Amino acid sequence: PITSSAKKALRGSLRKQTINNRVRSRMKTSIDAFRAQPEASLLSKAFSSIDRAVKVNILHRNTAARRKSLLSRLFASSSK
Repeated sequence: PITSSAKKALRGSLRKQTINNRVRSRMKTSIDAFRAQPEASLLSKAFSSIDRAVKVNILHRNTAARRKSLLSRLFASSSK
């Protein structure tokens, strides 16, 4: 970055990148934990993390709905 505004934009983008990575990582971790051991409490944590990712525009709402649907199906099949 050469101009001062470009430097400022870079700082902002790096800040947002760390926040996005944190949210994405927490979401993946909670989903992996649920897949390893399908329980109702872990399902609700996974749903919560997916919804949080949608809230901060990391996931599209339809993608989130698809992932939640897959997790619900996994939970239903494991509880039979």
